[in-house]
Amino acid sequence: MRVVLSTWGSRGDVEPLAALAVRLRELGAEVRVCAPPDEEYAALLAGVGVELVPLGPSVRSVVTGEKPPTAQDAFRLAPQLVAARFDTLTAATAEGCDVILATGLMPAGAPDVAEKLGVPYVFACFHPFGLPSQHFRPGARPGTPSPQEETDHKVLWEQDGQRVNALYGEALNRHRAAIGLPAVDNVRDHVVTRRPWLAADPVLGPWQELTELDLLQTGAWILPDERPLPEGLEAFLEAGEPPVYVGFGSMAMHTSKDVARVAVEAVRAQGRRVLLARGWADLALTDEAEDCFVVGEVNQQALFGRVAAVVHHGGAGTTTTAARAGAPQVVVPQIVDQPHWAARVSELGIGAAHDGPTPTTESLSAALKTALTPETAVRARAVAATIRTDGATVAARMLLDVAGRGIQPPGSA
Repeated sequence: MRVVLSTWGSRGDVEPLAALAVRLRELGAEVRVCAPPDEEYAALLAGVGVELVPLGPSVRSVVTGEKPPTAQDAFRLAPQLVAARFDTLTAATAEGCDVILATGLMPAGAPDVAEKLGVPYVFACFHPFGLPSQHFRPGARPGTPSPQEETDHKVLWEQDGQRVNALYGEALNRHRAAIGLPAVDNVRDHVVTRRPWLAADPVLGPWQELTELDLLQTGAWILPDERPLPEGLEAFLEAGEPPVYVGFGSMAMHTSKDVARVAVEAVRAQGRRVLLARGWADLALTDEAEDCFVVGEVNQQALFGRVAAVVHHGGAGTTTTAARAGAPQVVVPQIVDQPHWAARVSELGIGAAHDGPTPTTESLSAALKTALTPETAVRARAVAATIRTDGATVAARMLLDVAGRGIQPPGSA
């Protein structure tokens, strides 16, 4: 059985595919992963014995410039990614393929290559917040909509579909025509299908009120990490009380240029030591005091159970890892799904949601005060016991079943 997995996005879009690839291989499948050519993604996949097939530009080159990407950048990137998917996925399936699964940034091109090959296509997502809905406004922050807002939601989602068409439609239909396929008039619905797979934990990511689509929820796709922590980090952890971890992953934190200073001051205000994760925001020490330490990319699964709290951006993967570890969280959301993960962390009582993407010393200290209470710690440990760890195995078995039947999953067309 040959399976092709495809994504373009942050580490949170790549690592789950690595987890799925591992489970698929354990079940006897041959797997190829098409993903952005960032060095850390190649290293991640190589670590589990999977070769990265480069797809599109590196993500770091797109998101870590001096300024955040603009609308004009999006209109340049979208057709570039469509072309890359047609070229890369066609090459990746040249020796045969039984199913294509795609995720990440609007994978227009993936269902089309599958259609041309006559093999099943599955769209998977790691959160439900961008899926079409009659009740949930695209781009909205969490909260109960007013009756007037509910009335407007259908129009807003129609406009969202038009936006996706404007970004991807011309390039997609041009490439479809080149391989003898008819045009599609709704790119978003064509790519998402009527029954997407949701790779999120049911406790952390319930979806029933967010979309009318019939989602198939597998649980999060978690890649076990057995790496030891670096010696210097071990020494820091052993030298005092558990520190507060602060890291923003693939977020460049364009709106918070002094976020390292803010974080250090806020954590110190709560009488805690600080562990900064460098990340794509390039966090660095602000002084030479012994209560601070900085790390690069580390085993978060091993680390988060040894910290007092985790301050992060609210990516699906980091939120799940912290929840599994029973670590109280402070989520400082930046984009897309992150405000919703922040709201869910607060709703579950396992941490605090920072109000907005730009923390100050005072605002972050206040959020930490909530996260560091004994009550939050108790609740975080209780929720940790409920988090599923079998999502990648569930998804791998389902995907091989789809491939074996050689037909589209129910409701996918």
